Amino acid sequence: MSRWIDGACRALEAVIAACLAIMVVLVFGNVVLRYGFNSGLTMSEEVSRWLFIWITFLGAIVALKEHSHLGVDMLVVKLPPAGRKACFAITHLLMLYVLWLLFQGSVAQAKINWDVQAPVTGASMAIVYAAGIVFAVFGAFLLALDLLKLLTGRLADDQLVAIQESEEAAALAEVLGSHPPVSPAATARGDRA
Repeated sequence: MSRWIDGACRALEAVIAACLAIMVVLVFGNVVLRYGFNSGLTMSEEVSRWLFIWITFLGAIVALKEHSHLGVDMLVVKLPPAGRKACFAITHLLMLYVLWLLFQGSVAQAKINWDVQAPVTGASMAIVYAAGIVFAVFGAFLLALDLLKLLTGRLADDQLVAIQESEEAAALAEVLGSHPPVSPAATARGDRA
């Protein structure tokens, strides 16, 4: 199962890269046509906006799988393993509820906008809301899988904090790996404790 999910995420990353490449070509091409030849692609802005929406939601799926979303863990890391497990379960249940709300809202908006045509391309505006549906379904699957791992005991204690530090905090931790810890007040002043 894990191999299949990794393969699906690699496929999503390829789709994201392709969408980004199309966006760059459309926007850059439109700029060149507008300023160089006094013309342009009328669909460029609309399609680029749609691709940006899809990139955001598809990227959120990959980030959810890799536990790359930012979060605050200062309370959870101080809890014993049983407390961490309880927090993990509660937060995942809350996220599943939010995804259910997102799914319901996206389906409702897709139905409402099914016959609404985009101004330039004439495509259905339901395409925009389908991104929310796709994210809600795949995100719920990943969260339910994490909950199943927790319930079956296949989740290690270090996996109970399902977030990632900011890049700055991770870089600071790497630099300070061989040095004594820095107090928050010292960090604010810029010196070592």
